[in-house]
Amino acid sequence: MPQQLILSDHARYLYTYHEADGSTVASAIDDDLSAKAEWEALPWNDYDALGQGKNAWRAEAGVATELSDFFLFGVTHVKELYASWLPKNSAGSWNRVKSRALEGFVLAVSPSNFTAIGGNIPGAPALVGNTVVWKPSPAVTFCNYLVYQIFVEAGVIQFVPGSPPEVVVPAISHPSFTALHLTGIFNKVWKDIAANPNKYKGYPRIVGETGGKNFHACRPQGGFEYQGQRCSASSRLCVSPSLWSPGFKDLLMSRGWEDQSRPPSDFSNFMGSATGRPTYDKVMGFIQKAKDAGGEVLIGGIGDDLQGYFIQPTITLTKDAGSITMKEEIFRPVIAVMVVLRNAARCTNTFSGLSGRSLQHALPDSFLFRFAADRKVLLTATNKLRNAAGNVYYNEKCTGAVVGQEPFRGV
Repeated sequence: MPQQLILSDHARYLYTYHEADGSTVASAIDDDLSAKAEWEALPWNDYDALGQGKNAWRAEAGVATELSDFFLFGVTHVKELYASWLPKNSAGSWNRVKSRALEGFVLAVSPSNFTAIGGNIPGAPALVGNTVVWKPSPAVTFCNYLVYQIFVEAGVIQFVPGSPPEVVVPAISHPSFTALHLTGIFNKVWKDIAANPNKYKGYPRIVGETGGKNFHACRPQGGFEYQGQRCSASSRLCVSPSLWSPGFKDLLMSRGWEDQSRPPSDFSNFMGSATGRPTYDKVMGFIQKAKDAGGEVLIGGIGDDLQGYFIQPTITLTKDAGSITMKEEIFRPVIAVMVVLRNAARCTNTFSGLSGRSLQHALPDSFLFRFAADRKVLLTATNKLRNAAGNVYYNEKCTGAVVGQEPFRGV
């Protein structure tokens, strides 16, 4: 039976769980479809840290607070959406709009890094009358199951943990599959859905958020919170020579980052562990590839998997804008620094060129220039980086998005 290890002490486990097989998935789909008619007929307003390695502050913010925000704003936005559909009536006629759910079931695939997102991925489609098969990330099955208990009373969300071949493949092969809602890279599943349009009763929708290779100029702290495992975490830093040395480099090197990765049971620790053995091995492999390519490790670059899966915050220095740490999404506490010549325009060109050549996805990026008060520089950067990220912040950290305050999207 699969176990969820305690990431900071992998000799112990937090829980065991059952993985679904093909018959379990089929049963979940049948249960969803049998509940669909009654659920859809209801008026919409009747719908109503050890396992993740997070520190106490991030666990609270990413579960209770943000999940509540998702549910609150979801209801508010649905109310506003339906109100905007009210038709006009001419003399002697009465027009009415009736919203309806999709004709089948929604497959929801949630990620490992945010419990709040885990709840929103299945919760949003259910809020507008859909029935849902929810596949959580294996790394966070338990905390997602606790959220599932909130949904149990409605009876329209089926909780189906398991591997992608056992859950996703039979779900997207079912004739009543009608939509995919997920966070993660979905190129293959998109191709699989598109390859067999004749098997479906309708035309399936895909709504997804990918990862991102976010850049920062010129302050990297945002890359290490929650071990860099946030889609808004910074992973590339662009600095001009006049700022880099002397001054900025010395300040960066004096922060004591190497002492930050410790068990989250001690509330004073800023960082916890990586999300399991595969993640640990992948990140250490990236760091080694950066060294092999001639990159210099300024800070960190060391892992400790004796008790937990701890990776020291790592900062590498590269001269190549096309290096692996400047292009590949690592999604962990690794930041690549590149010192560029002259000015903000060169820094802007570096990132806009990368986004055009090799980067498929990006979310929030951030510029912190001492010359960012120059309106011409800001407008130039904005125009050049139009397709480099979904959100660009000036004189602000790249993790600044707040639910309901700024739209958060990628490109």
